Amino acid sequence: MAAYRDGVTVVCELAARFTADQWAAPSPCHEWRAADVAGHLRCMADDHHEFLDDAPASRLSRLMATGLPAATLARKVARQNAAELAELPDVPAAEHVAAFAESARCYAARVPPLWGYPHHHYRGTVVTVGAMAGVACAEWHVHAWDLARSLGMDYRPADPELVFDGWWKGTPQMRPAEAAGLLVAAPVEGDVWETLLLMFGRDPGWAA
Repeated sequence: MAAYRDGVTVVCELAARFTADQWAAPSPCHEWRAADVAGHLRCMADDHHEFLDDAPASRLSRLMATGLPAATLARKVARQNAAELAELPDVPAAEHVAAFAESARCYAARVPPLWGYPHHHYRGTVVTVGAMAGVACAEWHVHAWDLARSLGMDYRPADPELVFDGWWKGTPQMRPAEAAGLLVAAPVEGDVWETLLLMFGRDPGWAA
């Protein structure tokens, strides 16, 4: 949870560096601008609350229960992300980041008492609330990298191995089908942070 909170903090610190014009800069997230990344962070933080409220029967749980391959799940999630982003109020990106930070920090306070509670299932593997917090932690740090790149900077978490491990434990859909239910070793090749960026669909060498 310390790494989770660090991710929230660094997003806020990077957001404070943006001028109004810089929020229109491109980001490593496909066709999104930096402002879209800010809005997406707000949506994700709120989604995590919704998933926890409804666990283990949330809409995420129902999607994961289909047992679809990771690539198919990613496409479905991407469509949902785009729909949520389109529904956000038209406010400055800095307001989205402030709303994200408040929501994400509230979520951090909710997690510890429910750490071992089932969050959702995927092909026989139980993903706990604690494991899902690891996924959120990785999301915050990767999107911090997105914002840093939009500013022409670089970012790397203080403990990338911890961030990667938290993400891996919460994403059984990324493991081989024959390893369902087992915590298999993560396929890290070279630098662990660059490996995580690649698994998030990022190009580690991307520059605005």
